[in-house]
Amino acid sequence: MSASSRADIAYQSLRRAIIEQAVKPGAKLREDEIGGHFGVSRTIVRAALARLHAEGLVDVRPKRTATVAAPTADEARAIFDVRRCLEREVVAILARRWSAAAKTALLAHIDEEDAAGRRGDHAGAGRLAGEFHIVLARLTGNALLERYVSEVVSRSSLILAVHGRAHRADCSTAEHRGVVAALDAGDEERAMRLMGEHLHAVIGRALPDQASQEEPSLAAVLARYGAP
Repeated sequence: MSASSRADIAYQSLRRAIIEQAVKPGAKLREDEIGGHFGVSRTIVRAALARLHAEGLVDVRPKRTATVAAPTADEARAIFDVRRCLEREVVAILARRWSAAAKTALLAHIDEEDAAGRRGDHAGAGRLAGEFHIVLARLTGNALLERYVSEVVSRSSLILAVHGRAHRADCSTAEHRGVVAALDAGDEERAMRLMGEHLHAVIGRALPDQASQEEPSLAAVLARYGAP
């Protein structure tokens, strides 16, 4: 196995452990310990940590042990501000590019989320819930947009670990199915609204105090009930 392949395995494993919150924010990531586990050199470990640092998942400082990033409340709010803008654009593009293949891919992913929740794999269900948004971005065909969405979604998992509260996985899957149904019906406006409400709920789970300060408008609430 090549050095680049071993570095990728170390990177993917560490990334998943961080996103699933198996390794907590602030935890030290010792190069010798990681290298011993994967059977790789410290140089390869540093390469994996550098990739995670570029994604905002790891803090790397000179002459100090790398640690899992722990976003502050201000950083968390900034991340969610960017995420809302990006995901709104994702929905707009997908509404124009919608296809039966996109629907199949998204529903299959949501089924995986449901299956993880039913078997009690809460860490896996949480990871899959975030990856749903990355799949949405991938389906736009815009690799740069997918990259940016992937980064803010991954960093959202850290925010949840630091500031958030637990929630039922089926809440996320129901919200995801609603967005897919609206896109499939060709109702871009409804898909936008449902995504906005979903992200408001995500923020409420990740930053409870922030959500309480951002109550939806009366018009947004009444829109759920349709016209008289």
